[in-house]
Amino acid sequence: MSDLPTVLVIDDSPAVASALELLLSLHELRAVSVASPEEGLALIEREPVDLVIQDMNFTSDTTSGEEGRALFREIRQRRPDLPVVLLTAWTCLESAVELVKAGAADYLAKPWDDRRLVATVRNLVELGRARRELHELHEGEQRRREELMRRFDLRGMVVADPATERLVALACQVARSDVSVLITGPNGAGKERIAEIVQANSAVASGPFVTLDCGALPSELVEAELFGADQGAYTGATRAREGKFEAADGGTLFLDEIGNLSPAAQMKLLRVLETGRFQRLGSNREQRVQVRVISATNAELPVLIREGRFREDLYYRINVVELRVPALCERPRDILPLAEAFLPEGKRLGADAKAALRRHRWPGNVRELRNVMRRAGLLAAGEEIRADDLALEGGDEVARADAATRVGEVVRAGEAARPGSTARAGEPEGELDRASVEQALLRAGGVVSQAAVELGLSRQALYRRMERLGIGRP
Repeated sequence: MSDLPTVLVIDDSPAVASALELLLSLHELRAVSVASPEEGLALIEREPVDLVIQDMNFTSDTTSGEEGRALFREIRQRRPDLPVVLLTAWTCLESAVELVKAGAADYLAKPWDDRRLVATVRNLVELGRARRELHELHEGEQRRREELMRRFDLRGMVVADPATERLVALACQVARSDVSVLITGPNGAGKERIAEIVQANSAVASGPFVTLDCGALPSELVEAELFGADQGAYTGATRAREGKFEAADGGTLFLDEIGNLSPAAQMKLLRVLETGRFQRLGSNREQRVQVRVISATNAELPVLIREGRFREDLYYRINVVELRVPALCERPRDILPLAEAFLPEGKRLGADAKAALRRHRWPGNVRELRNVMRRAGLLAAGEEIRADDLALEGGDEVARADAATRVGEVVRAGEAARPGSTARAGEPEGELDRASVEQALLRAGGVVSQAAVELGLSRQALYRRMERLGIGRP
């Protein structure tokens, strides 16, 4: 069969059919003609057709255009994506305009202008093929997503954007091996969820999944958290305690914000990764564990290596496979499905809210989107959430920024007056800076536990972070 686009002409006039066949063939278009609606519908069922040119009347002395309307409706029912051009006499012009409003691609009056007809057919054929290719692409993506969900445990993650699909597919691919995985990406993008997917599809899926936020603890306590401590190993160690490596034995240990580890902790971590052995603080007894380590950071570790703040040998040990989580603005097709997943029960998104969500840049990523949807669910007066309920743009953002600044000034003033403050000028901060914490506290109305949820920390971890950053308790 020819590779040329196929145009089906449905017209009971042999002269019209022959003229169209000749005209289209001169412009590298394959034309096939039939004389009746029944023949045309049968041909559409058995052959690939790119476009239909149809008459409006097929019975002698009939000028109502009703036959053409019936044929068009039948074609639309069988092939909704097939472009249809109507050939009409002036007596049927009103009917043709009506059908264009109903979805016909165009109409041409008899006698037609050859140049306009050819240009119309070419444009519609190219547009139709592009639409079909796009439809096939989307169908292929949908099939791949369904296959991913069928084969793997995605821990409820929304996978609507091709960028997310590629990331999740790679995570599932490397999950079965025991290699170390480094997950990179901005704060709030979903790095911990990717770690959960790796663990859930690994050979140790039935084992424990233990997490440690390396940026939420003072450096002197990180080693005790990682390796455990015997009684009396440090001030306050009134009893022996197991560390995260012991707790994760036979499973997975997820080390978030690994770029914040102290040099001493980095060295000890490297030894455990190389030998599988470690000692509790204050103990001489060596222990052995079998743990799959997944690390995460939003820092540029190669930059930290050049600055002498991160060990290069540790970097290569934890980075056998890197999984980069894109920012939410880099996977726009995830935005609306995620927003709907975060909606409170009984609420729905209005058209203007959907448009506002698509336009927003989401500097806080998925975490920001979740918070916005929770707030909008509370503020919306009815079932439908409108753009105003989201408070994303214009004056609302300026007002929130000004309010955050004022809160920061008040908090800092209160901290300066607080006795025993541990804040130190020039102290290096973790991935969450002062402004991020202050704004989260502002949005949470000063409720630390709620701000901690938004920031992805435990309440105790947020208190420690606040103390390190010199932020007083609300």
